[in-house]
Amino acid sequence: WYHDNLTRHAAEALLLSNGQDGSYLLRKSNEREDLYSLSVRGKDSVKHFHVEHTGTSFKFGFNEFSSLKELVMHFANQPLIGSETGTLIVLKHPYPRQVEEPSIYESVRVHTAMQTGRTESDLVPNAPSLGTKEGYLIKQGKIVKNWKTRWFTLHRNELKYFKDQTATEPIRALDLTECSAVQFDYSQERVNCFCLVFPLRTYYLCAKTGIEADEWIKILRWKLSQIRKQLEERSATLSS
Repeated sequence: WYHDNLTRHAAEALLLSNGQDGSYLLRKSNEREDLYSLSVRGKDSVKHFHVEHTGTSFKFGFNEFSSLKELVMHFANQPLIGSETGTLIVLKHPYPRQVEEPSIYESVRVHTAMQTGRTESDLVPNAPSLGTKEGYLIKQGKIVKNWKTRWFTLHRNELKYFKDQTATEPIRALDLTECSAVQFDYSQERVNCFCLVFPLRTYYLCAKTGIEADEWIKILRWKLSQIRKQLEERSATLSS
């Protein structure tokens, strides 16, 4: 859960998009060489706390710890106090550095550069949430098996499709918690196709290129893996 040179805004985007209350990570502070920042999600915001490395110990507020592990163990049982609002936050879910996030860091860098002309180290707060994707795909109809171009948006656990990019109301919103599989599909006469398997229907979609289809499949599979992980954790909590 140590993310080294992750920036403040990238940490916020990661925890807000893919974390949950109590998710946390540690990163180098942008302010001083001897400072780390502990970024913690609470409700719908992320708080950042300074951790000072003295060379032999880690100072956090009035507390001093011999190791980072000792610090985290301590605050896993005692709430942190949010700086401005007084919100109590407990460290519950470490956010691992090795989590599989296909093309996600890159999408934030690119989006930020396009918006501001600046680099990844200057990430802005209005960079898109991580784990989101949007674009045109060609979709097969349910009854009449014709193909129509639709605008798709992926956010959190919902995949919506619209008549086009300008439409404000979606034609349908698909709940990914009900999806059992996402895979390449070779049963259609078209290329670059993949399908989403739901209990009552399988959706067939085609992208313009194989690379684009692969990107959609990777991020959708990653979403499904996160959903399964959350369900397993909830089940384990209930059974205990």
